[in-house]
Amino acid sequence: MNTVVDRSLLQGATPFGGCGVLGADGVDGMDDVLRTACVSRYGQHDTIFFEGDRAETVCQLVEGAVMLYKLLPDGRRQVVELLGPGDVFGFAQGEFRDSSAETLTATRVRFYDRRHAERSCSFQRVIARQMLVQLEAMHEHAVLLGRMSAMERVARFLLRLAVHVAGEASEPEVVRLSMTRQEIADYLGLTIETVSRSFSELRRRGVIVLEKQDRVRIANQRAMEDLAIAC
Repeated sequence: MNTVVDRSLLQGATPFGGCGVLGADGVDGMDDVLRTACVSRYGQHDTIFFEGDRAETVCQLVEGAVMLYKLLPDGRRQVVELLGPGDVFGFAQGEFRDSSAETLTATRVRFYDRRHAERSCSFQRVIARQMLVQLEAMHEHAVLLGRMSAMERVARFLLRLAVHVAGEASEPEVVRLSMTRQEIADYLGLTIETVSRSFSELRRRGVIVLEKQDRVRIANQRAMEDLAIAC
């Protein structure tokens, strides 16, 4: 893995955009947190950290997409969370990371020194707000894994991606997949064969159009929404 530390990216950058608390001048050690931050660039499918690595930093995704995953003793993988720009990750209750982080696209990650972060009440409040949003997403994912059929899981997954890119893309109904079919399967708790069959069935029903391997057009928004909330 090759990463390039680029401190110039910090110039004029506003971590956790929209959070006015970051404008505090030196309150609670916030200046120390920001001064020691650095940004690293990663390529697609680079590992940011492994489960069991020392948790010496708190991470914020600046650009790109990242998945967090855990490996079972038999080698199977469960993707536990998908992250987009602005999301924070890499927290640990103890000294070591409890999951691994891998990029899905070319990515930039901002790292904050954990020691400074833990001493700043202002920083902790910002982190808490970010974590509440991510906790809601994880609750939805638990419902998906526990109560939804394979077709419903795939529909919910595609709809979530479509909502995420709405307003950013020139074609909001087009979903660009940064994950392989295997990665999608590991996230949805399915086999790769089941994921492929679900995509094919959605296409047969006219709900989606598979324009490319990594490009899906939602052709019937209402039908997609009906499937996604069918639990």
